[in-house]
Formats: sequence, C-alpha cells, structure tokens
Amino acid sequence: MAENILQIKNLKKVYPNGTQALKGVSFDVKKGEFLVIIGLSGSGKSTLLRCLNRLHDPTSGEILFKGHDIAKIEGSAVRGVRKNIAMIFQHFNLIPRHTVLSNVLMGRLGFMGTVGSLFGLFKADDKQKALKYLKLVGIGEKAKMRADNLSGGQQQRVAIARALTQDPEVLLADEPVASLDPATCHVVMDYLRKVNQELGITIIANLHFLSLVREYATRVIAMKGGEIVFEGDPKEINDAWFEKIYGAGAKEVHIN
Repeated sequence: MAENILQIKNLKKVYPNGTQALKGVSFDVKKGEFLVIIGLSGSGKSTLLRCLNRLHDPTSGEILFKGHDIAKIEGSAVRGVRKNIAMIFQHFNLIPRHTVLSNVLMGRLGFMGTVGSLFGLFKADDKQKALKYLKLVGIGEKAKMRADNLSGGQQQRVAIARALTQDPEVLLADEPVASLDPATCHVVMDYLRKVNQELGITIIANLHFLSLVREYATRVIAMKGGEIVFEGDPKEINDAWFEKIYGAGAKEVHIN
C-alpha cells in the first residue's frame, strides 16, 4: 500500500475580512495518486491548493509533507517546499515575449545563485532537462518559438514542463483546463496523467467537470463552504451526491 506523501489535519484559513475559506479540512494524499478536488466557485478549492504549497499562509492546522509540518515554516524553507510541491494555474503565467525554452527554464531559478538567476546563466544540464520535459508534453519542436505564438493548450503544456523542471514530488493544478476548449481539455489532462503515471509524480487538481474527474482521477474530494462533503471513488458520485455538492437544479456538463 502506498505511503502518505501529504497529511492535512484540521486546516483552517480565515482571511482578514473574516471570510472562513477553510473550516477544519482533513485528508491524506497517497504517493502517486491523481487526486481531484471538486466544488463550486468559493468552496475553498483554490485556497486549499495555495495553502498546500504556502502561497497562502494557513490560519491553523497542519500540513504534513513526508511527515514534516510545513504549515508554519518561513523564508527559505517555504521556497524549498515550492520546489517539491510545484503548481500550475488556470492562466498560464508565461512571459509572452520570451521563448518557450526560456519560460520552461524559469522553473530552475530556485536552484541557482543570485548572480546566475539575475543574468539567466543556466547550465547545459538545465537546458537538457527543459527540452526533455517539453518533449514529454509533446511540444519539443516549439522550444524556440515565442510563448505568445502558441495556442492556449500548448501554453498550458509549457507551464507543466516548467513545473517539472523543479523536480517536484507533488504537482498542484488549479483549474488547469478551465480556459481551454473541450478538445484541448483532454489533451492537457492526458499529459497530466502521463506525468502522474510515467514519472510517478503525485497530482492534486481542481476541476469543474465531473466527466473529466471520472476519466482521470484515482480519487475525488468534494468541497462545499470550506468543508469536505465527499471523499471517495469518482464513480460513486450519483445524482444525489451531485445535488448535494452543486445544489438543487444544477446540471452536469460533459466534456467529450
């Protein structure tokens, strides 16, 4: 049985305006899982992911990464966590006028000294790593193109390659296909599954569409109002659970 790579215990996040985004969330993540988190906008999904790699500071609770609590660490220790727990976003956060290769190499900046990072003095090994991951996500031939000349799906694959150059053990994906058309959604999700299965990287993704969840997730957590309301096999989410998670009158949208 796979070991836990993450253990979240009674995690709470209260924003300065008093909003309770997370209300004591607890769950474990097995090494090598493809865990998907679902729920309405405002349910706490994005806040949860941002707490896991410390883009947001939790108010209280524990985040155990390989047995070590990372919820209260500061400074350089946080930067170390973000190397191990990488993240991609709905909006790809690329530098439009830079080349694809240059954007991917940005994932290596955390491993460089100050002078090297200021002047972009990347090592040959860094460039080989970046090219390897561009090839893995199917756009190795785009390395010299400007990022803003790529389609949305291709830009998201650049973002995945950039995250992989950090050599993470966990990859967080916050609504990675929300900005993409249905056909492209599957392309990006297929590459995330490839990363999960071939590299053994644990993936935690926020998704909206249950059809995608059922196809790609090994396990699903549903959130509502900052709390977990379902945890289990995606196929167990029947009409009654769907209504509980998304509310009466909500209709499931299928991505084919």
